[in-house]
Amino acid sequence: MKKYVSLVFVFVILSGGFVMADDSIAVVDLQKVVSNSSQVKQLKAEHKKKIEELDRILVNARGEIANETDEKKISQIEEKYTKEFNAKRNALESEYNNKLDAIERNIRDEIAKKAKKDDYDYVFAKSVLLYGGKDITNEINVK
Repeated sequence: MKKYVSLVFVFVILSGGFVMADDSIAVVDLQKVVSNSSQVKQLKAEHKKKIEELDRILVNARGEIANETDEKKISQIEEKYTKEFNAKRNALESEYNNKLDAIERNIRDEIAKKAKKDDYDYVFAKSVLLYGGKDITNEINVK
C-alpha cells in the first residue's frame, strides 16, 4: 500500500498536479529575514533589559529574606515578591508575543508585496523547497 501511495504521489508531482511548469516560484530564507530585521533586534534588546529587571526583583527578594529572621515575615516577603515577579513576567511575555506577532505580520506582508510586484505565483520558505525557485531573500525589505 505504501508503494502505491508513493507512486501516485510521484505521478501527481511529475504530471504537474501541484505546480504547473509555467508557474513562477520564489523562495525566502525566513531565518535570514528575521535575523536581519531591525525590529527583531530592537525587540530582543528590549526583552533583555526587561529580563534583567525581573532578575533584580529576585535579587531584592533574596536580600530582604536574608535580612529577616521571623518566619511569618519571610513568608509574606516571599509572597509579595512572587506576586510581583509573576505579574511582571506575564506582562512581559504578553507584550513580547504581541510585538513578535506584529513583526511576523510585517514580514509576511513584505513577502506578499514582493510576490505581487514581481508576479510570483508561489513563495515558499527556503527550508521547505528542495529544489528550484528564485531566492528573493535579499529583496525583502523589513525594518
